[in-house]
Amino acid sequence: MAYNPQHEDYQRLWLRYARTLEQSGTTDVAREFASFGRRFAQDRDSLPQTDADRSFHLVSEAAMLVDYKAPFADEPTYRSLRHRAQQYLDEALSLDPDDFDARRMSEALRLRSFEAYYQYLRDNADQARTSYQKALDEAARLSAQEDNPDRGHLSRDLALRPYLRWLASWSEQALICGRNREALRIAHQAFQLDPTDAADIRFTATYAAAKLEDVQELEDLAAHTFVPGCQRAADDPWTLLARAAMGFKTDDPQMASSALEQLLHLQPNAAEVLIRQSEFSDGYFSRLCVPPYSEDEVILAVSEGSVLFQEGRDDQGRGALSDWLAVTSAHRDPSAAMAVMRERMQGGGRSGTSGSGQGDAGLPGQGGAHPGEGGMPR
Repeated sequence: MAYNPQHEDYQRLWLRYARTLEQSGTTDVAREFASFGRRFAQDRDSLPQTDADRSFHLVSEAAMLVDYKAPFADEPTYRSLRHRAQQYLDEALSLDPDDFDARRMSEALRLRSFEAYYQYLRDNADQARTSYQKALDEAARLSAQEDNPDRGHLSRDLALRPYLRWLASWSEQALICGRNREALRIAHQAFQLDPTDAADIRFTATYAAAKLEDVQELEDLAAHTFVPGCQRAADDPWTLLARAAMGFKTDDPQMASSALEQLLHLQPNAAEVLIRQSEFSDGYFSRLCVPPYSEDEVILAVSEGSVLFQEGRDDQGRGALSDWLAVTSAHRDPSAAMAVMRERMQGGGRSGTSGSGQGDAGLPGQGGAHPGEGGMPR
């Protein structure tokens, strides 16, 4: 799912290294390639790289701090990690002013409202596209100098990813700000560039379709998963929760119950997640990279689904759909309800789930972001 910043950093340097080796005319290519992994891990500076490569490495380091460490840290550590991440991003931009991952993440850390971030992404989208086109032209130029289709494909893919991440963030902010049709338009713009949807923008689009009660759009998005190369069937928790919401809102109990039952069947711990409905800050680099069909995946989908669940909040702070999901899940799985009740009676949540350390909403600040910081609280 989504993008792994460290893996992408590795891919960028591997591509640079492979092309450098070919140009050098070395005779022992196998030995040189065998040493790449060790040098990448232990002596990165010894590898050939440009300022753009160094800039992306700093983006990768910042992403690990703010996306995978800061949300689960105590208050002093949280502030320290965010400060270090901002320093990395500032340095990245000093090396490569056209690093639009660094630009986007830096603004997200500094801005204090969804609307301000949405406007920034909208107003600078043309610049991001121009930068992508420039990178794509350079990738094509380098690919034309070699007879290696695989490297050419990777080069073009790496050139596209920053712009796809820009579109993914823009679509998500449009959804959060209530611009549902624009969220869908941006998603379809991304599909034209990458029909396989490596950025998983359709997950955001399914919630926009559910907000609009557009059944046809939701089914079209589900059918999009049949595109060759698409990495996920239409049984992801975003699609299933969108279908449950659609059924609930359009008075189709069969549709709502069927989607919920499928989700509970696919992920054994989904009932606890739906009862808790914890919220977390969104990833700054991209949607967090978690395993398919994992509890962490359901946690992310439920957190992002607050735009659906909290419509028409009652005096308990829950919307009608939110309450239905929690109550129905508790009835389906009484042991899950008891587990959550015990946690609440003990005054806290679990420190983590599965492998990524996602936990209950016991983090400082609503949604894992801290009041007064430039984060994106839900």
